[in-house]
Amino acid sequence: MLWSDPENEPPKELRDMQDMLRRLGVLMALAVVFAMIILGLM
Repeated sequence: MLWSDPENEPPKELRDMQDMLRRLGVLMALAVVFAMIILGLM
């Protein structure tokens, strides 16, 4: 670990952004799988 202080956490905005990005990534993956299924059925 680079930081020696345990209270040196990333700010709330950064954690919220990472959470949103993770959710977007999951949504994108689901959309890709859904599109593949639709294209496979056509």
